[in-house]
Amino acid sequence: MSLLVRGATLPDGSRRDLSIADGRFVESSDASATVIDADGLLALPGLVDLHTHLREPGFEQSETVLTGSRAAAAGGYTAVFAMANTSPVQDTAGVVEQVQSLGERHGYVTVRPIGAVTVGLAGERLAEIGAMAQSRARVRVFSDDGHCVHDPLLMRRALEYVTTFGGVVAQHAQEPRLTIGAQLNEGALSSELGLAGWPAVAEESIIARDVLLAQHVGARLHVCHVSTAGSVEVIRWAKARGIRVTAEVTPHHLLLTEELARGYDSRFKVNPPLRRDEDVVALREALADGTIDIVATDHAPHPVEAKECAWDEAANGMVGLESALSVVQAAVVDTGLLEWSDVARVMSSTPAAIGLLAGYDSPFSVGSPAHVTLVDPTAHRSFSTADLHGKSVNSPYLGRDLPGRVIATVHEGRPTVLDGVLLAPEQVGADRV
Repeated sequence: MSLLVRGATLPDGSRRDLSIADGRFVESSDASATVIDADGLLALPGLVDLHTHLREPGFEQSETVLTGSRAAAAGGYTAVFAMANTSPVQDTAGVVEQVQSLGERHGYVTVRPIGAVTVGLAGERLAEIGAMAQSRARVRVFSDDGHCVHDPLLMRRALEYVTTFGGVVAQHAQEPRLTIGAQLNEGALSSELGLAGWPAVAEESIIARDVLLAQHVGARLHVCHVSTAGSVEVIRWAKARGIRVTAEVTPHHLLLTEELARGYDSRFKVNPPLRRDEDVVALREALADGTIDIVATDHAPHPVEAKECAWDEAANGMVGLESALSVVQAAVVDTGLLEWSDVARVMSSTPAAIGLLAGYDSPFSVGSPAHVTLVDPTAHRSFSTADLHGKSVNSPYLGRDLPGRVIATVHEGRPTVLDGVLLAPEQVGADRV
């Protein structure tokens, strides 16, 4: 199909038409092109999430590849990396190829599976890293997210292994011995509420260890969901010494603080936990100065019964795909820390580069794959369950006023969202499900 996105404003402030045919940007559109009126809309390159939990196989009551892909498209995403904590775990070539095939079947976004670092996420022996890398899925990112690779020898071996094909290990930085029973950021508030504390040093000490291991073996290390000011300083120190480390921050850690836990509302229970105001400020500044490279959602859906219960029994995690761009706008664009061109970098081109995902390095260029997100940055909405398109509703933003709205998403030249409405599977070329 051919499209003409007319009058779009690009991240650099210029205005132009975007012509699309056969899934790529072209010089000009033909007379049969479907026109999308983008007057007053901002055109971003399709968003890329390096950290999504799609739950399938095994936890389809929370999410599936289809429903997670629909949520991603609604949020302006055209590619997501699916974390390995499924059942069975994505620790073999067969399972990652299954997830890859499901993403291709549904068509809303490009789905790239992340391989587990260790068998069963148990932290005892390395998974089939080489087989997953050589599989049809061509896995390049490996993570035990939800669990820390706490054994330093295993972590070293994993880092050494991925260097043979240019891959990266994405670490969930959490020293397990320091966080036994942890429920909330350790500090005055956790003591006041009677909840076991999750100390910042549990994150910072693992990052410090791993950047030194990465330096020692010359490997690429990626740090998941950085949440503390101290972690920022460790990463800044490592980058100043040329260590090959990248880092992500979640939208919720850019906006929300531990104070939201006062009401024991488990929508705000997440790992790593929401931190102090000082940490939020440090994370925003680190994203602005490049110490933190990208924004990643850590979209973590759970069924109602896993969240609507006592705080200490509730699962960690928040859904975040549909709200991410609005939260980033509120936290760092409307506050003047980032321009929209920076948002394009931290939410599209750089996460794609870290994950070795082709097609995002020259957005809007003739011949490049046509991934586009059209946004109305002047819009405001009270975020509600009507904005959620996955299977779970554990969003921390329900009832909150958020800026910006995704008006259209185009994945590989085919619309998945038009006029703010998510299209049906048959409209995006998906197989019958």
